[in-house]
Amino acid sequence: KKYTIDVTKVEDGVYSIIHKNKSINMEMIEGDNPRQYKVNTRNNNYNIEIIDAQAKYRKAGKHNHENDETLISSPMPGKIVCINVKPGQSIKKGETVITISAMKMESEYKSPFDGIVAHIFVKEGDTIEGNEALVEINPTVIK
Repeated sequence: KKYTIDVTKVEDGVYSIIHKNKSINMEMIEGDNPRQYKVNTRNNNYNIEIIDAQAKYRKAGKHNHENDETLISSPMPGKIVCINVKPGQSIKKGETVITISAMKMESEYKSPFDGIVAHIFVKEGDTIEGNEALVEINPTVIK
């Protein structure tokens, strides 16, 4: 859901929020990592995690690498800005494969392993949906 709110920082970790002419005070306490918080209001307590484009990218990259998946995909909708590879091209782990613009931010998707570009499913300028296959990379087998 989207909300239009007015937020004012009262002091470190304390905020005043106005939504639909209703005032809510909240306290944000950092959790175990910099993206996790405990949020306290007068009536409720919440555990939240900030998930932005960068966090989604890291999760997607971690997921692809752990499962040795061969497909690179974006976890969110966006626009293809640049494709840095061609089918049949050798690529090293960590090289940028594709750049996507999402939420006014560009994200580079890198190869999770050494391999050969097997297929490119999109072209520059395409608008994509979240979790859509973008590029397939076959891992290089070392003998």
